[in-house]
Amino acid sequence: RPMSVSDLAEVLDIPIPSMYRLLEQLQNLNFVQLDLPGKVTCGKRTYELAMDLWQNSHFKTERLSILQQLSTQIGETVGIAILQDLDVVYVDRVLSDWPLQIYLPAGSHVPVWASASGKLLLAQLPKDKCERIIDKMSIHALTTKTQTNKNHLMQTIAKTRDTQIGIDNEEFIPGMVACAVLIPNGKQQAFATLFTHGPTVRKSLEDLLSYIPVMKEAADELSITFSRDYESLA
Repeated sequence: RPMSVSDLAEVLDIPIPSMYRLLEQLQNLNFVQLDLPGKVTCGKRTYELAMDLWQNSHFKTERLSILQQLSTQIGETVGIAILQDLDVVYVDRVLSDWPLQIYLPAGSHVPVWASASGKLLLAQLPKDKCERIIDKMSIHALTTKTQTNKNHLMQTIAKTRDTQIGIDNEEFIPGMVACAVLIPNGKQQAFATLFTHGPTVRKSLEDLLSYIPVMKEAADELSITFSRDYESLA
């Protein structure tokens, strides 16, 4: 979570003037940045380093094995997504065995307002903050089913906040449906989702939603690997 300069100085037992000088150096190197309230957040280079560690971690094999098993159970593509700025980024992905594939490889960026994972992650934000983001966001139609009315989108996000299940009913790509669940993060706010998607010629949205119980089981397993990843870096 973002921390104030004074909080960082207290935690690290560094005088506040020295903390400001250190942060200025880290800002110049793009390791940290300050948000509008003046709190310290990760910079571009820190984010890139974290993603490199994520992809090269020996725990990636364990994550992929969990995804592989889930993909076999559902019969469709599954993956892990996180929020980066106003995009959802696929960080891990296992394809289904079907010849007909929707090609969205790991590293793909998809719009937050038109994706199951995006709406689910937006729903984790405080309501007033989410409303401010949606209000300022530029939204355009990607399909005939994309929700471009911001009031309607906020209603969908409010429902998602209640169900804790993200849904994409052909809003991103025509003929593709998707759903997502959160990957638990202990007592902290979840930062990643577990999603599945597939073409409507094979499965309807209702078909995918029937797999939510097994998706939640896989999400719990992934949460354990996340904890091990963190502990190995600490």
